[in-house]
Amino acid sequence: MNDIRLHDKVFEPYISQDEILRTVRELSRRVAEDVQGMPVFIVTLKGAAPFAMDFAKFYQGDAVFDYIRVKSYAGTGSTGKVDIILDVTENIEGKNVYILEDIVDTGTTLEIVLDMVKKKNPASVKVVTLFHKPEAYKKNIPLDFIGMNIPNKFIVGYGLDYNELGRNLQDIYQLKS
Repeated sequence: MNDIRLHDKVFEPYISQDEILRTVRELSRRVAEDVQGMPVFIVTLKGAAPFAMDFAKFYQGDAVFDYIRVKSYAGTGSTGKVDIILDVTENIEGKNVYILEDIVDTGTTLEIVLDMVKKKNPASVKVVTLFHKPEAYKKNIPLDFIGMNIPNKFIVGYGLDYNELGRNLQDIYQLKS
């Protein structure tokens, strides 16, 4: 892996696709052990799409997948404001819901997503995140399943973007100092 340029920023290799897939496989196994009944996995778009697709491949069981889309980033930072672009379409009342997140950093987006989901009266809601930045986390929301804790550095690849570029990268890159 070599450094890459996206817009005006340079990113260096950070996490390989192999390591990502091992982590996704393990998360899928752990969630499968927790599931009771038919789960509904709610994928937070756009970033969590690659994670959700690989998660679905590894998940050994029946499941329903639905999507929610919110936007809270501009450039390399959270705006602190969350725009709701697409709400859940599946009836989740009385069902066990797992929110699939690509990354939880401040927790602001997750807080909004959880509020939206809980208003639909699911039996339970759990959070599954591929990446978590403990140093940046500002909420008290329990994260039920964490793939990797990472430092508070801006990353791209595997669905994560910098102004819409980099989502298609198979590996994770971090902003070069």
